[in-house]
Amino acid sequence: MKKTFIFAILLFIGISSFFACQDDLDDIEVPKELKINDFIWKGLNLYYYWQADVTDLSDSRFANQGELNAYLNGFSSPEDLFYSLLNNYPNTDRFSVIFSDYTVLEGVLSGNTANNGVDYQLLRKAEGSDEVFGWVRYIIPNSDASSKDIRRGDIFYAVNGTPLNVNNYRELLAGQNYTLNLADYDSGNITPNSRSVALTKTELAENPILINKVLTYDTHKIGYLMYNGFYGEYDNNLNTVFGQFRAEGVTDLVLDLRYNSGGAVKSATYLASMITGQFNGQVFAKQQWNAKIEDYFNDNDPEQLINRFSNSIGGNAINSLNLSKVYILTSKSTASSSELVINGLKPYIGVVQIGDVTVGKNVGSVTLYDSPSFGKQGRSNRHKYAMQPICFKIVNSAGFGEYQNGISPPTPQPENLGDLGVLGEPTEPLLSMAISQITSVGRRRMQQPDKTFEPFKDRKSMQRFGTEMYIDKVPDGIKDFFKF
Repeated sequence: MKKTFIFAILLFIGISSFFACQDDLDDIEVPKELKINDFIWKGLNLYYYWQADVTDLSDSRFANQGELNAYLNGFSSPEDLFYSLLNNYPNTDRFSVIFSDYTVLEGVLSGNTANNGVDYQLLRKAEGSDEVFGWVRYIIPNSDASSKDIRRGDIFYAVNGTPLNVNNYRELLAGQNYTLNLADYDSGNITPNSRSVALTKTELAENPILINKVLTYDTHKIGYLMYNGFYGEYDNNLNTVFGQFRAEGVTDLVLDLRYNSGGAVKSATYLASMITGQFNGQVFAKQQWNAKIEDYFNDNDPEQLINRFSNSIGGNAINSLNLSKVYILTSKSTASSSELVINGLKPYIGVVQIGDVTVGKNVGSVTLYDSPSFGKQGRSNRHKYAMQPICFKIVNSAGFGEYQNGISPPTPQPENLGDLGVLGEPTEPLLSMAISQITSVGRRRMQQPDKTFEPFKDRKSMQRFGTEMYIDKVPDGIKDFFKF
């Protein structure tokens, strides 16, 4: 009996010592030099869409904080750690980004960037060629370029006298000040001329509403809107435009998204609600997160997974057109939230797509800060790192979201450098095609291009996180549910 009692005491002491050691391991602190890396791993472990596919992000990868610290110590920079944890980067995941200064990221999300006002696309001179050239798609109002002799359709082949190629374009176009050396478009040939334009970048807030007007054709009043980014700060401005459309009795809408690389999911939902109006409260889109986030939402707040058509913005009534069909102009730069509008509207109204195949970004992100909740409030004052990892895939009300290879119009019609036209004018080729479909009146015949050029990059895709689709904050309650 005495031996049994002594054994029980020793067993109790042993078990108590074991759990005490485990508590010590669990309570190991994160060294100051690993704080940023710790934030990166834990944020991705919780929110990353492909978390289950990345071995080093597995919930069982590290038994305790000490093991995690040892792993994190093996990386030379936070960026090295971040990109090592992405799923098959840059193939499967080509969109997740990290910023060492979250103010730069916040600027991109709101359309505020260092910008000289020239929106351009780069093309290869020949298939597979290392030589590239640029053409001006539009000029941003109130920018440095808006006061210079440069306009839509201008061609540039060099920067500061150095011809552009696939290896130097980023460095040459990254400068605060530079001179574009211009060229003529000569039956498919790029012929340098003597013109040049000196440009200076400033901090510029780009209003995404570039053009809005009403064109009248007999019984048709066609609203035309060139909308170049989904920035929440301009939602009310957009609603004002739709109020004007409604006041003028617009019967048809041509929505030009050819240079719109995306933005806020909420803004895309508002735009879809302005185009329609008859589907208030119905599902516009649904978000699909990783398994453990999905389980949390389904058990606690499934509504956070759903984006619904709305009839108000911050208490102000949305000006809806109640249309049953919309005409949308696209290009190979049309991405993310622009594609969401197309895909989200298709189960409800007719969507006539004119132009070229889109980018194919059906996944979205949220900004993660180094704070207890990964939200903006309470973020660390020791550094300014923030992540924008892919956190969800988005589908429409019918459950369709498989457009990772882009959304194609019935007959792709890329823009022709020899026949660009003036944006917003009825003779501009893509707008002309839309007008002819609306009115059944013959349009100006499009010229066949003298030469087809391979797209390389454009201004927005060259920006870090330039083809974005995002929600504005981390969902409530998740961090409190998951303990590390």
